[in-house]
Amino acid sequence: MRLVQVLVPEGKSEDVLEALDGQGIDYALFEERGRGEFEAMVQFPVPPEGVEEILDSIYAAGIREDAYTIVLPTETVVSSRLAMLSERFGGTRISREELLARARDASPVNSTFFAFLVLSTVIATAGLLLNSAATIIGAMVVAPLMGPAISASVGTVLNRQELVRRGVFLQVAGLIAAIATGALFGLVVQGTQLIPPNLDIREVAQIAERTSPNFLSLFLALGSGIAGAISIMRNAGSALVGVAIAVALVPPAATSGLGIAWGLPGVALAGAVLVVVNLLAINLTAMLLFYFAGYRPEEAGRGEGAGATTRRAVRSRAAFLVGALAALSVVLGLVTLTSFQAAAYEADVNRAAQSFVDQLPADQRVSFERAEVDYRPADILLGERPRVDVYIGVRFGDTIPEDFADRMDAHLTEQTGREVVTRVGVIEGQTATEDQGVTARLPRPNTLVAV
Repeated sequence: MRLVQVLVPEGKSEDVLEALDGQGIDYALFEERGRGEFEAMVQFPVPPEGVEEILDSIYAAGIREDAYTIVLPTETVVSSRLAMLSERFGGTRISREELLARARDASPVNSTFFAFLVLSTVIATAGLLLNSAATIIGAMVVAPLMGPAISASVGTVLNRQELVRRGVFLQVAGLIAAIATGALFGLVVQGTQLIPPNLDIREVAQIAERTSPNFLSLFLALGSGIAGAISIMRNAGSALVGVAIAVALVPPAATSGLGIAWGLPGVALAGAVLVVVNLLAINLTAMLLFYFAGYRPEEAGRGEGAGATTRRAVRSRAAFLVGALAALSVVLGLVTLTSFQAAAYEADVNRAAQSFVDQLPADQRVSFERAEVDYRPADILLGERPRVDVYIGVRFGDTIPEDFADRMDAHLTEQTGREVVTRVGVIEGQTATEDQGVTARLPRPNTLVAV
């Protein structure tokens, strides 16, 4: 329940009370003596879903520019007369005025915003280098990126350009700052003993996850944008939703920064693309959800012209976001397709290598151990040949033919339809006597034949 208080300017009491009577609202009227331009204060309880409609009827009386309006949450209102109002104003969303106030409060002042963003990026970058998902999630708790995304979306549907400008500025400037922070942090730690020497960041799982984004990555951003809008409209779970939005934005930005620090343009570009795609998706879904929830500027109820202007603004911005998202999604589509092709190729290689060993004469006593395939989505796009390491097991003291690797290479090329660079690793093993019942095998190959 909400308690609404409105200061009524001189000469407007009759219009305001007539509007409230027309809405069937019980109200209390108090004489105002604090300021000469106001003659009364009217207050009334109303369910949250009815605040917007009731205030619109009061604003229609022409007091918007002169009156002070205060909407207060109430702990308890005891009255059997409110049952009819609660039944009339069924719903789950807050009023336009409350939404606007929450959007303004969601974005902290610039100094606080950038301080928290830099701190969260430093922690997230450390978590990426440590390959620690827990550290990355912990960093997201302090990342302040939900507020600007919500502010921009609310400003669009309510035609508040100051909110749009501030929201867009904080998002763009904040993510640029996050990439720069990740790059600077990466440059600093490279010259220390905090990370292993000659670390290849592309082999770190948490970083590799963000350098091969696919369409599944997009669902995190889409879901986060919808959840952010719902949490603001219903005042529930906004802190947890803020973590989800930050997870979609800060780690990819930190990954892009690390790519810059390590001089790996592919990593930097992949992280940046994921950041931009997620940013667009979050803003698009939040804006559309607010719009379809029925939020419109106050002016939209006063004439068709104002409503048409809002519709045009929302449609044009939605079209821009959808167009940009579709263009960048081509990258996600290529990565998704090539990732599937790389996984399928690895499975084909294992089957082909197994079939090659199975066809060998029994007296060669060779067993297939495993095949390791180095074939990434980028290799597929660039037309690079896959690199395959095939490990076979032989009895201790046995040898393999000198052309074994060449024959394996030809077999893999024929079976998979791709020219391949093949290396064969030989693992020598020895079986103990039968009563001991154990088998000893060297952990790594002691012979390597390359083609």
